[in-house]
Amino acid sequence: MPHKIGFVVVSSSGHEDGFSARELMIHAPTVSGWRSPRFCQFPQEIVLQMVERCRIRKLQLLAHQYMISSKIEFYISESLPEYFAPYQAERFRRLGYVSLCDNEKTGCKARELKSVYVDAVGQFLKLIFHQNHANKYNIYNQVALVAINIIGDPADFSDESNTASREKLIDHYLGHNSEDPALEGTYTRRSDYISPLDDLAFDMYQDPEVAQIIRKLDERKREAVQKECYDYAKKLKQAIADLQKVGERLGRYEVEKRCAVEKEDYDLAKEKKQQMEQYRAEVYEQLELHSLLDAELMRRPLDLPLRPLARSGSPRHQKPMPSLPQLEERGTENQFAEPFLQEKPSSYSLTVSPQHSAVDQLLPATDPHPKINAESLPYDERPLPAIRKHHGEAVVEPEMSDADISDARRGGLSGEPEPLTEKALREASSAIDVLGETLVAGAYSKTWSYREDALLALYKKLMEMPVGTPKEDLKNTLRASIFLIRRAIKDIVTSVFQASLKLLKMIITQYIPKHKLSKLETAHCVERTIPVLLTRTGDSSARLRVTAANFIQEMALFKEVKSLQIIPSYLVQPLKTNSSVHLAMSQMGLLARLLKDLGTGSSGFTIDNVMKFSVSSLEHRVYEVRETAVRIILDMYRQHQASILEYLPPDDSNTRKNILYKTIFEGFAKIDGRPTDAEMRARRKAATEEAEKQKKEEIKALQGQLAALKDIQAEVQEKESDAVKPKNQDIQGGKAAPAEALGIPDEHYLDNLCIFCGERSESFTEEGLDLHYWKHCLMLTRCDHCKQVVEISSLTEHLLTECDKKDGFGKCYRCSEAVFKEELPRHIKNKECNPAKPEKLANRCPLCHENFSPGEEAWKAHLMGPAGCTMNLRKTHILQKAPALQPGKSSAVAASGPSGSKAGSKIPTPKGGLSKSSSRTHARR
Repeated sequence: MPHKIGFVVVSSSGHEDGFSARELMIHAPTVSGWRSPRFCQFPQEIVLQMVERCRIRKLQLLAHQYMISSKIEFYISESLPEYFAPYQAERFRRLGYVSLCDNEKTGCKARELKSVYVDAVGQFLKLIFHQNHANKYNIYNQVALVAINIIGDPADFSDESNTASREKLIDHYLGHNSEDPALEGTYTRRSDYISPLDDLAFDMYQDPEVAQIIRKLDERKREAVQKECYDYAKKLKQAIADLQKVGERLGRYEVEKRCAVEKEDYDLAKEKKQQMEQYRAEVYEQLELHSLLDAELMRRPLDLPLRPLARSGSPRHQKPMPSLPQLEERGTENQFAEPFLQEKPSSYSLTVSPQHSAVDQLLPATDPHPKINAESLPYDERPLPAIRKHHGEAVVEPEMSDADISDARRGGLSGEPEPLTEKALREASSAIDVLGETLVAGAYSKTWSYREDALLALYKKLMEMPVGTPKEDLKNTLRASIFLIRRAIKDIVTSVFQASLKLLKMIITQYIPKHKLSKLETAHCVERTIPVLLTRTGDSSARLRVTAANFIQEMALFKEVKSLQIIPSYLVQPLKTNSSVHLAMSQMGLLARLLKDLGTGSSGFTIDNVMKFSVSSLEHRVYEVRETAVRIILDMYRQHQASILEYLPPDDSNTRKNILYKTIFEGFAKIDGRPTDAEMRARRKAATEEAEKQKKEEIKALQGQLAALKDIQAEVQEKESDAVKPKNQDIQGGKAAPAEALGIPDEHYLDNLCIFCGERSESFTEEGLDLHYWKHCLMLTRCDHCKQVVEISSLTEHLLTECDKKDGFGKCYRCSEAVFKEELPRHIKNKECNPAKPEKLANRCPLCHENFSPGEEAWKAHLMGPAGCTMNLRKTHILQKAPALQPGKSSAVAASGPSGSKAGSKIPTPKGGLSKSSSRTHARR
């Protein structure tokens, strides 16, 4: 179980006189903490060494009210920092940072307690403080830290892990759920439970000596629970609750004494000191009477030299008798300890006997917390905001006269609740007339058990009411009950709160249907209680928040309540900017859950009110609220699609700059099955990379093809040089002009020449010819199916015999062209194709599907001539680029070009090398 880890300050980058970093090792109400030097350089650094190597779970920082660092970074290390053991120690590992508020909203009069949850193992912790927030009080640009608390457990926690595993196994067979809110906060059920006594706020409020005693008693309480000594554990529990109040009071006395010393008001300081000693002695004496205090718990002897503070006749030395809970009996103590201070008569309580009036005479009659003038105190000594809040709440309680106090004591001794005050009588007069003063007095009692008993008695009374009771009496009883339920819902004691919910559920589901009351009574119950219940969903106690939210969801699904459509109207009310974080999160969570249960049809939820509420919640300061709003909008879109878009801004680049709207619109795309922007960008990037990769492969393959062509050209030139020129001329029949006639040396005749179209260009280097074949040659084309470059004249044969997709083609007997086999029956049936003529009579163009004159020269005229093929997409580019070819040149090209052969006259794409058939054809020519 994580616990408080002790530490020492190893080093700091500097400090102001009187505010050393070693002050951080002490937790007490009067500590001043560490301050950086005046006009220091940033960042500032503090290194802490923990007493053992541990796994840190939580860090707590109490910042100064105006010397505030803008950012604090955390680093951890297993060994000493490098400057203590150079070249040996490992470096610090960065954990992260926290930002601190500039405190402008509070006027720099409150300290921020920052809790940071981490999971890191080490023994050295380094804090780095960055530049301070500027304000009018921090004239020296300093940063400060009042206190730091480290909570964790030893790094070797294998035994604890085994224990946790055994507990989970036991819980599994007992049917317990680890997420059960009823088990929240119990150290016996959670291995990661952190005791409130280890919290920094506990030490900063408590007198150090009393805090030590409380911790010892808490250990004894746990031992008693393990030994099943429950009476003794209950006694210790009450003692701890009372001692916490004692420690808080002594802590305030210490602050007042120190303030008086700083003002040099030594009389007041002496008086405060005597008050502390007197009060401490009386409390310790009571602990001894109940056998709860021994020498082991004390750090100093109890026989302090105390002096009477009032009349000499004060019966202070009379031995106090055990009495009922009377500590802070004026009813103005902190309300959160009320259940423990006012247990039933059999329970233990620390008491300050009425006979000890000397101390009470020095305190305000109705306020046990002396009001501290915060403005007159130094900034370091001003109480935290939580203390001031609790003080204000305590004063709100109704004051009691001496007669009321004596009556309350008599009531407690007789086992009955104390009589109602005049204020309570006026407030609950209508309920008293219906339910009786005794029951209402129990509901108003200061003892929680009486309040719970009153609700249970009312539950029994309503259940036993006969069916024939007059309607008017039934309605009056119901309204009086709702009045008490409304009050009990606000109760801080869990058992009282749960009793009120049980009573409310019975009234709605059993009492009203049993007596056949109208829907107006059900509406009255819901309208009077739902606002208070919603408020409790923002409670500081997680258990109460969960209980309240679950009950609201359950109540909304009651058949008696569902038809009224009241609860949904409360859940879609806009969130207030000053509402608590827990309240906003609970309201959003309830809305999301009930939308799934009720939907938007005749439930009180409509598209309009839900969407307006959700869109407005996108601006909330809390991340969890915004996230839930996005989830609700996406759920609404799944159900209502386009009707949701009118409540949102247009989907454009400006809107998508907001990360929330970007998330919403991408969610819409996923729901519709459309690719999101991120997916589209990824696809475009992949396509670009694939195209680049393919282009490189094609270039590489064409470079290989050019090398093969060079070899072929070399062979042709060698054969031509060996042959006799007249013989060549006779063979050609004068159709081709000699190379010398064209002004080209015989050995370089094929350089810079396209052997297919006859074009010659200085740019036709190896790479230039590669590009020409690939994109520009009019006699070639790329197959759309295998991407090979082939002659247009042999395209049909290529598709039928050589293409990778040749199995998907068939030949039409009418036009002799390659057609997809799937379309071939329809193609033949429609008879729309142009019939082909025999090869000896005409050539057939696979691009324009026209018949033209036979012969090889006719192919060039058809594909390259301006009046030829209209479907050759390369023609326009070539005609603009290349000059008109001379007849002699054309004939030379014809002699060496590949058009004389139909078989295998193709130029492979970069996927493959030069085909053997192309090589044979060229060699033959």
